[in-house]
Amino acid sequence: MRVDIAVVGLGPGGEQVATRLAGAGLRVAAIEARLVGGECPYYACVPTKMMIRAAHALAEARRVGELAGTAEVHTDWSMVSARIRDEATDDWDDAVAVERLTKAGVEFVRGRARITGPGELVVGDTTIHAERGIVLNPGTEPAVPPIDGLAGTPFWTNREAVRAKAVPGEVVVVGGGPVGCEFAQVFGRFGARVTVVQSADRLLPRDEPEAGELIAEQFAAEGIDVRVGAKVTSVSHDGGAFSVTVDGDTVKAGQLLIATGRRTDLKALGVGAYGLDESAKGIEVDRRMRAADGLWAIGDVTGEGAFTHMSMYQAGIAVADILGEPASADYRAVPRVTFTDPEVGAVGLTEAQARERGVDVRVGSTLIPSSSRGWIHKVGNDGFIKLVADAGRGVLVGATSVGPAGGEVLGALAVAVHAEVPVDSLRGMIFAYPTFHRAISAALDDLA
Repeated sequence: MRVDIAVVGLGPGGEQVATRLAGAGLRVAAIEARLVGGECPYYACVPTKMMIRAAHALAEARRVGELAGTAEVHTDWSMVSARIRDEATDDWDDAVAVERLTKAGVEFVRGRARITGPGELVVGDTTIHAERGIVLNPGTEPAVPPIDGLAGTPFWTNREAVRAKAVPGEVVVVGGGPVGCEFAQVFGRFGARVTVVQSADRLLPRDEPEAGELIAEQFAAEGIDVRVGAKVTSVSHDGGAFSVTVDGDTVKAGQLLIATGRRTDLKALGVGAYGLDESAKGIEVDRRMRAADGLWAIGDVTGEGAFTHMSMYQAGIAVADILGEPASADYRAVPRVTFTDPEVGAVGLTEAQARERGVDVRVGSTLIPSSSRGWIHKVGNDGFIKLVADAGRGVLVGATSVGPAGGEVLGALAVAVHAEVPVDSLRGMIFAYPTFHRAISAALDDLA
């Protein structure tokens, strides 16, 4: 097969690259070994947020007694399972996505690709020659730690968890990052007894310390057992339940969920054909997504953030570069949201990251419960806004928004960081009353 461009990996970014280049008149081959659409619509963003929406509805119903009267809550996981199967994933069938590709003029190839030389790769018994180059969007898969006894047991990763037809009575979650925290709260709110084991000294270690501390407090209030600075040393399964040894203590559970990060097998992909290090954790690219002459990479593998929005952002830059249009990546305002309750939204640098870079840091913060909307909201109003400013330049370099709709409040802060809006200009804004985002004004006052 001879084409202009071969796209390896059809997550949202890869799919965007393939369809846009085909629309521009290029001959495009798109290769995917799993499901077209990638992790996001089948195992991550979409189905997990359906789970979270249902779990949050249960939490709100349980708050009725403090706000509006009485309510009885009975959980039914089958409703969540059915919605994920029927609405989100088409029972994990990508026929619609494949048809979308082919209708756009893309040549779709099912299988695992291996690069055999510059501009050349093999998929099964098909050799594809990409005359203008290759775009890599391989994504990642769950990383499974080498815990004694874990191999061979029926543990879950995110992929098995979203397929769950029932909620186990007890769940041990290994990993306290965004994935682990979201699943822990979902299963806990549906009645499971949950234990979270986190090797770092706090939950959500990539976010501000205050965020992880607040989520830990919320988990404790919901009956979730959080063990930070802890390590799973061994696992066994007797055919019906798991025994998980955590720092000498044994925890019994019906299910074990591993949420300890992601990995990409660059050796299997064959990037050594372009002179790249196949033992590396990712692929280094320039601001135009170029990894080598005739080779572009986007998405998780670039190390700029394992987010759908990052993959699609980088896809647009790669497409522009391939078509000879000017484009350059700018990562100073990368947003991220953990969809726990309260939501944790962050953009740009944390206070610690800013100090490590030598920024003249000034910090301002405010608590959501003390804001007008937080006081009105009452129960379920935990959260805060924290601003990280470069005092020398008078602009924000980072911000965190935790609370009800924390990810939505983040939007205004992301604009401020991205556009480098002067802090004095932000102070001169009119913030609608009584909204959650009005708390930004109080954080700005504290910054002063």
